[in-house]
Amino acid sequence: MSQIRPQPGIMEIAPYVGGKSRVDGVSNVTKLSSNENPFGPSPAAQEAVKRSAHELHRYPSTDHADLRAAIAETHGLNADRIICGVGSDEIISFLCQAYAGPGDEVLFTEHGFSMYRISALAAGATPVSVPERERVTDVDALLAGCTDNTRLVFIANPNNPTGTMIGLAEIERLAEGIPPQALLVLDGAYAEYVEGYDGGAKLVEARDNVVMTRTFSKLYGLGGLRVGWGYGPIDVIDVLNRLRGPFNLSSTALAAAEAAIRDTAYVEKCREENTRLRAILSEALAEHGVPCDTSTANFVLARFGSQQEAEDCDIFLQKQGLIVRRVAGYNLPNCLRITVGDEPSCRRVAHCVGLFKAGER
Repeated sequence: MSQIRPQPGIMEIAPYVGGKSRVDGVSNVTKLSSNENPFGPSPAAQEAVKRSAHELHRYPSTDHADLRAAIAETHGLNADRIICGVGSDEIISFLCQAYAGPGDEVLFTEHGFSMYRISALAAGATPVSVPERERVTDVDALLAGCTDNTRLVFIANPNNPTGTMIGLAEIERLAEGIPPQALLVLDGAYAEYVEGYDGGAKLVEARDNVVMTRTFSKLYGLGGLRVGWGYGPIDVIDVLNRLRGPFNLSSTALAAAEAAIRDTAYVEKCREENTRLRAILSEALAEHGVPCDTSTANFVLARFGSQQEAEDCDIFLQKQGLIVRRVAGYNLPNCLRITVGDEPSCRRVAHCVGLFKAGER
C-alpha cells in the first residue's frame, strides 16, 4: 500500500469545468458560455502579438515593469502596489497560499466564483460559504460568517455568475467589519463593464486590509493569453511577489496586455456595445417569460421555472448551435448563464429561447 499522499484538502477539490466550446454533431456553433468579448482583442493588442514573435527566444521581463506602468497610468494607481499574474486566478491562488492554511477559513458567498473554494482547499484551508440575498452579495451574512479563523473574504463585484453587484458603501462596511486578521479581496474581473467603477481601487488605497484583483480576459479580449493583476497594500504585494514565479507571464502576453490597456478608445467602444446588447438580450428574454436579474457584466443569468426546464432549454439551444452555460455547480440549477455576444448572437439566442418556451422543440 503506497504511503504517498497529497496535502490535506487537495482530494476535496472538484476540478474547475470551463464553458463548453463544441457540440457533438453540430459544426457551426456560437459560443456564449465563457463570457468572452465577441469583438476580440484590440487591433493594437493583435499587432503587439505579431511583433512579439521576433523576440520569442528571449526570456520575458521578471518585474513586469512596463505593464505595471501602463496599468498605473491608465487607472491612476501606484505601480509599486501592482502585481501581475496568469489571469486573476493566479493572484487568488497566491493570496490563499500566502494568507490561509490548515485551521484557517476562507469566506465567500454561495454563488461566488468556484476558484475561491478550489484555491482555499489547495492551500489546506477551510472554504466557508454564506448565503446571498436574492442572488446579491449579503454583507450582513458575510460579517456573521466571520470567525477568529477567517483569513480571507472574497467577493466578486460584479458577481459571476449572477451579474449583480453591491455599492461602495456596502463594500466599505464590509471592509470595516471583518476581523483584524482578515483580508478583503475584491474580485473585479467584470469591473470594466461598469462605467465609472474603479473596482475598489480607492478603498485599497484608503485601508490596509483590502486587495483588488482584475483581469485582461474579459473586456480586453485576451482570455487566450491569461493575464491578470492585483492591487493592494505594499506589504501584501511584497508577500505575493515572493510566491510569484519569475517568468510567470510570457513576453507575448505582457506586450498584448500593455497595448490593450492603452487602447482606451477600443475599451470604451466594447463597453458601450456590451451595455446596449445586454439590454437587448435581457429585454427579449423577459418578453419570452424568462427573467434575469439586473446584470452589470457581460452576461445575463436567465432564470427558468425548474432545473428540468433549464436543462431542456440548454439541450434545445445546443441543437440550434448555441452554447450557453449551466450553473447548477454554482447552486443555481434552474438558471442558464448567457454571454452577451454580438448583436446577431443576442437576437438569435433570445429568439430560440422564445421558440423553446412556445413549445417548438
